[in-house]
Amino acid sequence: MKSSRPPRTPLGRRAVRAGATVLALAAATVLAGCASADTTSNSTASATPTFTPATQKAGSEITVWADSTRLPAVQAYQKANPDVKMKIVTYDGGADGSTYLQTKVQLFDRTGSGWPDVVFGSPTDVTWASEPTKTGAIPFAAPLDQSLVPQSTLDGFAKGSLTPCQFNGHTYCMRNDIAQVVTWYNKTLFDQWGYTVPTTWEQYEALGKQVAKDHPGYLVGSVGDTNSQESYFWSSQCPAFDLTAPDTLRVALSDEKCTRMSKLLDTLIDNKTVSTQGFFSQGFAKDSGDKVLMAYGPSWYGQYLFNAAFKTPAGQISAAAPLTWPGETTASTGNVGGGLWMVSSHSTNLKASTDLATWLTTSDENQATAPTYPAYAPAADAWLANPDNKKYFADDISDVFRQAAGEVWTGWSNTKFSDATAWSSVVLPALTSGKSLTETLPAWQTAIANEAKAVGYKVTTK
Repeated sequence: MKSSRPPRTPLGRRAVRAGATVLALAAATVLAGCASADTTSNSTASATPTFTPATQKAGSEITVWADSTRLPAVQAYQKANPDVKMKIVTYDGGADGSTYLQTKVQLFDRTGSGWPDVVFGSPTDVTWASEPTKTGAIPFAAPLDQSLVPQSTLDGFAKGSLTPCQFNGHTYCMRNDIAQVVTWYNKTLFDQWGYTVPTTWEQYEALGKQVAKDHPGYLVGSVGDTNSQESYFWSSQCPAFDLTAPDTLRVALSDEKCTRMSKLLDTLIDNKTVSTQGFFSQGFAKDSGDKVLMAYGPSWYGQYLFNAAFKTPAGQISAAAPLTWPGETTASTGNVGGGLWMVSSHSTNLKASTDLATWLTTSDENQATAPTYPAYAPAADAWLANPDNKKYFADDISDVFRQAAGEVWTGWSNTKFSDATAWSSVVLPALTSGKSLTETLPAWQTAIANEAKAVGYKVTTK
């Protein structure tokens, strides 16, 4: 989600008055794209020495940094555990692309004090927090898999959801939530018009062509938001952010898995069933919100896009599984958001710190009422069992969400820079000027490569 969207965020990572409110929530919650939210592990366990905790002081106060969206959960934990001494600080650390936390940690590393014990952040934060900020320092984030959090707990997270937390063979964070991409559609209109919900990208394209003929003005998607690339190109397994080694990024947008998506979208952009205006852009909800027949996007779209921004009446919207490509038996999907919790390696009360981070991410009590889909699988079941998370929809979306949560492609890597910047600064203006996605791929590739080199990556484009 390297961008922050409703609740990121869901991250973003705006709209008419109602949409703007949703967007603010989205940005706070989603945190997505946020550096790309899912990635491959970057090296071997031998690269990092065994973690040596600071001298522990049982019962000492812990300092917790949380964004405003997660603040009530932290306060609820404090109320339920009055014996735990806590100092709670609210900060905008969830916003993807923010360097506030990193700058503060660098300062604390220089002065030798001040580190918070538990922090909420975005996947981008882990890329630097898992490494020393200067010679002689230790990484800010504690390796949770080294006798801090039981492996059985870590194993309970959705498949691949902890990949953004994993560097040097260790796990440096626990995901708070994920934003798996699914196929959203207006069931009422599908039934009324006799359409079949697509299960493949070929069927999706064919439906877009049919809609253009039968119901001009209606949409099956949008590529105009800062996180649209995470729904479409991530789901296509496009190697735009592929860490082939800890210091090497593959940015190969001429790959067939990129061009197959760009060509498909160009067809639907040309016939005006895929909009180049973002769902969250100024005026979209008012002018076109009731014309969105389908939207390929994150799990938070249901509540935060259709319900809150578009004001689509309850009982109309449903979700189907991610789409597949020819020759694929299972789908790969994207992720548009999701925050995380880190425990400081400097904490003098690791027990209290890890207990809090574990409760925030895995507790049914907390996650059942969370604004977005929990990354911890058992807590996700509790979230899905909460009637408030399902009553808006036309039918039960539980199985769709569960399936998609395990199908997020881990080849779109968690990098030291946001995947939203080049898309927003290069691709979206090109589309606005009338250029096709396919002809814009080289410029997008160059922009990503330049960003990568600027933060120290070696880049390959093959």
